[in-house]
Amino acid sequence: MVNPNVKIPISKKMNTQKIVFLDRDGVINRYPGDKNYVTKWQEFYFLPNSLEAICRLTQQNYAVKIISNQAGIGKGIYTQESLDEITRRMLAEVEKQGGRMEVYYCPHRQEDNCDCRKPKTGLFLKAVKGEKINFRDTYFVGDADTDIEAGKNIGCKTILIGCGRTKLEDSRKWDIKPDYFAKDLCEASRIILDDGK
Repeated sequence: MVNPNVKIPISKKMNTQKIVFLDRDGVINRYPGDKNYVTKWQEFYFLPNSLEAICRLTQQNYAVKIISNQAGIGKGIYTQESLDEITRRMLAEVEKQGGRMEVYYCPHRQEDNCDCRKPKTGLFLKAVKGEKINFRDTYFVGDADTDIEAGKNIGCKTILIGCGRTKLEDSRKWDIKPDYFAKDLCEASRIILDDGK
């Protein structure tokens, strides 16, 4: 259900640029575990077929945008410089495989009550600033209940993947349920591309 308090920008004319939003940890790279963070590049491991999926989406004219909470910065566990280095090297690997991504992070702790921490929608709005977009024609792929809730709040179709922090069967108990389930980003990309035909 879309949050009635969130104003969703909808273009009257369809945008030719298609967009896919992705969470990072547990979707693109291996989830580091509860209460753990990826604090340096040596701890960042691409999940199987995630690079292939990003490349496929890029080749089909999708703009891939990462929407990720990174509260470890706000908690002082790692620095902005460390996150920037991880991001730079991640993007370099993606580009080497023929993909492209934009990255948007929330560095705040939950108690900071910012507008950008999922399940709030600030990062989505920042990612599409200046663009006319119908969020109802976009997807958000994540691995947690906060991802699904964030996607619903902004009006996206949502895909929960099972290679991150949540087992797919556990999500059936959630009040807010995803539109689709996929075992990994590769399968999620097939769902997105099939829908876009």
